Amino acid sequence: MLTENQIHLISQITSAFKDVKLEEGIGLSEADAIDSYKDEQFRDQCRSNDEKDHWDAIPSSALNENYTSLSFFDNKSMRFHLPAFMIAEIKGEYRFGMSFALTHLSDHTRSQFILLSKTQREVVRSFIEYLSEQPDYDFEKPMIKAAIENYWS
Repeated sequence: MLTENQIHLISQITSAFKDVKLEEGIGLSEADAIDSYKDEQFRDQCRSNDEKDHWDAIPSSALNENYTSLSFFDNKSMRFHLPAFMIAEIKGEYRFGMSFALTHLSDHTRSQFILLSKTQREVVRSFIEYLSEQPDYDFEKPMIKAAIENYWS
């Protein structure tokens, strides 16, 4: 059962990302195909089956099956998929943890977040702060704190 805090955070995420579409960004299974060095035809086939309009229709099982996709998203695909990953994490349905993707900020990962609006960035910061309060993230608290102070503020 979700806490009041979790329900509130999910509501904030949903509101901040409500109208986001994938556009020409990289799809979820398409990114996994990139990770697996699949050819262009296979990637196109994956993309044709990927959700492009409703990130909230992506099941947690698909996020878990394609967890490496986070590393291969461009800025449009990160903006589209990020809320689904965050909500799955809050619900305890995402098995791989989200802190790495949001706290290990290389030039590539920073470029993935450039399209986020001020409101979306604030929601991501709230999500990261939520993670820092979770026992599963005790080891990562210093990196979470640094990311909040140096990037997400």
